[in-house]
Amino acid sequence: MEVLENIPPRDWVILGSAVAFGWALSWGFRLYRAHRLHKAMVATVTAAASDHLRDIMVPDGMGGAFHLDFLLLTPRGLLVIDLRDISGNIFGGDQMNEWTVMDRSHRHTFPNPQSGLYDRIAAVKAVAGDIPVEGRIVFTRRGKFPKGLPKFTLMVDSLRTEYPAIEKSALSATMGRFDDAWQRVKSAVTPSPMSQVRPTALP
Repeated sequence: MEVLENIPPRDWVILGSAVAFGWALSWGFRLYRAHRLHKAMVATVTAAASDHLRDIMVPDGMGGAFHLDFLLLTPRGLLVIDLRDISGNIFGGDQMNEWTVMDRSHRHTFPNPQSGLYDRIAAVKAVAGDIPVEGRIVFTRRGKFPKGLPKFTLMVDSLRTEYPAIEKSALSATMGRFDDAWQRVKSAVTPSPMSQVRPTALP
């Protein structure tokens, strides 16, 4: 205690400033890293798209609306992406009402996301008209499915395989075939108040 009491006030100020600077630097680095990871995730998800919308609300035809994480315009039509950043081993199935997550010693459940995906696909189809609409539930690398993937569920790395990055030569053809439907969708949707999931690990 005597040693601390003998520290001059000026040294206390210097010490406090150094601690505050170190904390601010650490916090700033974490924000920068999260921003970079988020940008990498968005680039990965949208690589197959000639255009895309993110964090939007699409009308459900009954006065309400559904949130969409991503809606991609691809050479195959429109693709609804429900992005999930869940850590741990995930156990889910087409006939299960709830899927279970085991993350070390922690266990929790969440509702089967397939029915919500079907609703979102139907809502987009109602707006887009005569254009193919697909949907996928995409999980980041933090999650694993040790018992296999349910229907319409992908890991983010598999998304790159099923929907390869679009080549420049295909851009004009994609936009030409689906432009009218895409414009109808863009006119019908609104920004969503729900924030996009931000991964804490590489996508």
